[in-house]
Amino acid sequence: MTPEARAQKIKVLIFDVDGVLTDGQIFVLPGSDGHGIETKGFSAHDGLGISLARLDGIQIGIVTKRQSQTVALRARDLKLEFVYQGQSHKMDAICDILAKANITLDELAYVGDDIIDLPVMRVCGLAIASANARPQVKAAAHYVTPNPGGHGAGRDAVDFILNARGTLEKTIEAYLAADNAAARAADIGTGGM
Repeated sequence: MTPEARAQKIKVLIFDVDGVLTDGQIFVLPGSDGHGIETKGFSAHDGLGISLARLDGIQIGIVTKRQSQTVALRARDLKLEFVYQGQSHKMDAICDILAKANITLDELAYVGDDIIDLPVMRVCGLAIASANARPQVKAAAHYVTPNPGGHGAGRDAVDFILNARGTLEKTIEAYLAADNAAARAADIGTGGM
């Protein structure tokens, strides 16, 4: 089955975080209490892509091994339907998502960059690797994004799926329509985290 045919079935899109929605760098700032404060950079292109996907009826989530308040804040700003942090075995979270969304693996797309993502990528309907992914992850992918994580890989994944569905241009125009209440509801937050 072609990657485009796989993309046409997608109802839920799940992202890894570090190396996919970020460039993989983790900055730790020392706090006055002796604990570190973790910061990461996210791409605004990915955020808008998430709005487009949601407007086209796709549910969005993240599954990540790390626990991070920065990620929790960004997930809230993005209005993600599924947020799973601290996941050493990501299939546990995926099984929960499948049950909550009432979908099959064929209807799930997953975007990853490192070997921890392989168990999901090997079984999901559409496996996507970011351009900066490890060779083993690219080998397991049905599609590799043109841009690396933290620099639009998430948006590339959304654009690929919506293009395959034949809805990208229509969804962009719906998003741009000032009087479209559905577009406003699908849109991400305004950064007032």
